[in-house]
Amino acid sequence: MQKFAIVGFGFMGITHAMSILNHPGAQLVAIVDLDPEKVLENLGQEAGNLDTVALKKEDISGIHTYTSLEKCIVEEKPDACILSVHTDLHYSMAIQILESGIHVFVEKPLVLDPGQGDKLIELASERDLLLMVGHVVRFMPPYLKLKDWIESGEFGELSWLSMTRFTGLPVWGQWKEKQNVFGSTGGALFDLAIHDIDFVQWVLGKPDSIEATTLPGKLSAHDYICALWKYESGPDVKIEGGHRFHHQFPFEAGFSANFEKASIKYSSSSPEHITIATDAESLQVAVGNAMEGYKEELGYFVQCLDRKAKPEMCLPESSIQSIRICYEHLSE
Repeated sequence: MQKFAIVGFGFMGITHAMSILNHPGAQLVAIVDLDPEKVLENLGQEAGNLDTVALKKEDISGIHTYTSLEKCIVEEKPDACILSVHTDLHYSMAIQILESGIHVFVEKPLVLDPGQGDKLIELASERDLLLMVGHVVRFMPPYLKLKDWIESGEFGELSWLSMTRFTGLPVWGQWKEKQNVFGSTGGALFDLAIHDIDFVQWVLGKPDSIEATTLPGKLSAHDYICALWKYESGPDVKIEGGHRFHHQFPFEAGFSANFEKASIKYSSSSPEHITIATDAESLQVAVGNAMEGYKEELGYFVQCLDRKAKPEMCLPESSIQSIRICYEHLSE
């Protein structure tokens, strides 16, 4: 049984708590948050742009809460920590966790400074500890199906791929406060579009060229991104997303792909299926709920802990590659 502490109990902390509580090989022993009195209150408030959990107060009523990560580590001695605080705290807290001899799962982006990411990887390696980053799209069934079709060649070669991800301006939790620290979150480029940037580089590799346009918003100078990736011997890829809309604008993500033998389309607004179209017909294929990716992601991390194995499906080196590619979308 792997004992977990969750550090940061906002939207993602709550999501990971549900995954831990539902996993037979994991135990949630502690929650670390600046305001532990609000931990239970957070369950009844708007916490994110996706409906991922149905966590109830009684589910965590017996879990110890702390304001101090250090005290939590000393008293609870967790096997691993889930780090789901804002990005500007990732590096210092991940260092503290790793130096305490504890495995760590860090929400994306790992850091905004790739050099800091390299130091975290080096420290985890020196201490023989697992470091994994929460690139959940790698675990979502519709996206895994797309990856399978690309790699298997079932529909022939891929010539065009379009990835989109839009939502309203986040103001839940501490997000509204982050408007006063412009750029500290990384904005939509590093916090939202990175989902698709990471997925595409994971499946297709680093592009040979990137043409990108970014626009500012309330959180950063790049809260909208539209990019065209080109591969010399591969498909053209468009990545577009952002959160420049009003807060109540509905979240939507998806992809469209053109293969030799078929075109396919997926949208989170119709999450039950992927549409496959040819010249002769259009049909729908059930693929499973994308939100299952959070459960699968946590399950994979537990599996790696049990086996003392590197998270080959989501190595931190690959996560750093995604961050470096994000910077290639910015004008010099």
